[in-house]
Amino acid sequence: MMAVCLIVLLVSYGGWKTKNLSLSGALSAFLMGCIISYFYHWKGLLLIGSFFLSSSIWSKLFSASKEEIDGRLAKTSVRDWQQVWANGGPAALFIILFQITGSEWWLYSFAAAVAAANSDTWASEIGPLSRKDPVSIRYFKRVEKGTSGAVSVVGTAAALAGATFISLLFFVIEGSFQWSYFILISAAGFLGNMFDTVAGAYWQEEFTCNVCKSSTESALHCGSPAVRSKGFAWMNNESVNFLSSLLAGAAVILFLR
Repeated sequence: MMAVCLIVLLVSYGGWKTKNLSLSGALSAFLMGCIISYFYHWKGLLLIGSFFLSSSIWSKLFSASKEEIDGRLAKTSVRDWQQVWANGGPAALFIILFQITGSEWWLYSFAAAVAAANSDTWASEIGPLSRKDPVSIRYFKRVEKGTSGAVSVVGTAAALAGATFISLLFFVIEGSFQWSYFILISAAGFLGNMFDTVAGAYWQEEFTCNVCKSSTESALHCGSPAVRSKGFAWMNNESVNFLSSLLAGAAVILFLR
């Protein structure tokens, strides 16, 4: 266990030094990694690590083409503690429940929660590379790239690929393969991303900048307070991400029951 935690510490430190994680994000990643590795050993660590690594790669790979989008978002590509727990918290919860109950159902929920987080992140990072602007599912018209609640063909394909990647990797790590559970975990992960899109369109808070008049997820834009134009005060990007992964894991349990 000590050796695994040392590896987690080194990886978290590397994430901080490469500016993929803030200091709070690195500390949270270390704590989460130790929790997951304690209850699911190296398998859980490899799965959640693959999510964070692939997300960081996509984020850095095309960062130059997404500078304009980052200016409208409340968060940057440097993940803090809120983003770490929003994406990995439900997975940690499900793996603890797996250890307590011994039921494989919770293990599949763990995989689905990671798949949902990966699905949403891949969609967010790859979707803006589309040549066409996405379409808002609320207004059914094209909106600026990076707008919450908007979809594109590229983003949807990335979301499906992200969920499938984690589902496939889960069974590779387990050393066995079952088509029915592979489809279930992939579908649940993609469902989590769909919930993220719906929540982003209708319930996630959004602001209008008083200076540039653009829509933003940040309460402070262009150096001045922005005006809330949509959503609930508590429903920010982290809340939506957390609920999306939680829903994906819960969907697996409901289906199996």
